[in-house]
Amino acid sequence: MKKAKDNSNLLNPNSSKMDKTAFSVTTLSEKSGDKEYWLSKTPQERLEALELMRQINYGYDPTTARLQRVLEIVELPSDYMRQTNGKKTT
Repeated sequence: MKKAKDNSNLLNPNSSKMDKTAFSVTTLSEKSGDKEYWLSKTPQERLEALELMRQINYGYDPTTARLQRVLEIVELPSDYMRQTNGKKTT
């Protein structure tokens, strides 16, 4: 059985370090190695990097990591079935 990869570091953006000396400014017309770099990574590594960037930009709060469930109760008019001739409508 294949062992799952440890993603505990991924869930804590504060544990990631950035090399602040590796910085370059280019124009949009200049070629960069970004595309080749990301194509050399596995899809899993790309998704992990995307998730890390999302957490850095929007913050990471484990209490809000789940989607909120929303429930709304709607009362239909008493003559609803007569208006639709008993047929379901969308």
